[in-house]
Amino acid sequence: MARYYDVHPVNPQPRAIGQVVALLREEGLIAYPTDSCYALGCMIGNKQGLDRIKEIRKLDSRHHYTLMCRDFSQLGQFAEVDNTVFRAIKSATPGEYTFILPASREVPRKLMHPKKRTVGARIPRHPVAMALLDELGEPLLSSTLLLPDVEEPMTDGWLIKEELDHVVDAVIDSGECGTEPTTVIDFSHGEPEIVRYGAGDTARFE
Repeated sequence: MARYYDVHPVNPQPRAIGQVVALLREEGLIAYPTDSCYALGCMIGNKQGLDRIKEIRKLDSRHHYTLMCRDFSQLGQFAEVDNTVFRAIKSATPGEYTFILPASREVPRKLMHPKKRTVGARIPRHPVAMALLDELGEPLLSSTLLLPDVEEPMTDGWLIKEELDHVVDAVIDSGECGTEPTTVIDFSHGEPEIVRYGAGDTARFE
């Protein structure tokens, strides 16, 4: 049964954040809010957690997972970013964007696109997501909480708990955070290519 945490969306309670991070470090899988809908998250090295995300969402090997990063220092450990791409990404973060970038050697093979050797990376601005990343001290492997054959991501924390009670270890409820996933920008070839239109404004990349 998943633990349920009612966490303030602007001033998240440190005790609750600490308990959730302890679960993550024990190879737990959580559902948590971001600035563009809820996401599933676990630690990068949590193979079982990755398998559970795949099963919940019915994902194939071509899916781009997202590394939710606290800042550019973390992002730079797991993705190769030249100066031009860095400036373009910096102007749009933190925010509702996921960037597809060449993966560094730090990224486990299972998290890369099998042919392109790329990975998704994002720096959010939701206070709860940032509090989790600050406490964890490393990126959070994430995927939008969009269930198979459903058009929109789940947005109600209590309904998420009821639906996923036996397949996740914790649900953080911080109220509504939207139903529109991030805008996805592919920088793997240097120039921006918009591969999914979402919550983020695309004007600067067009």
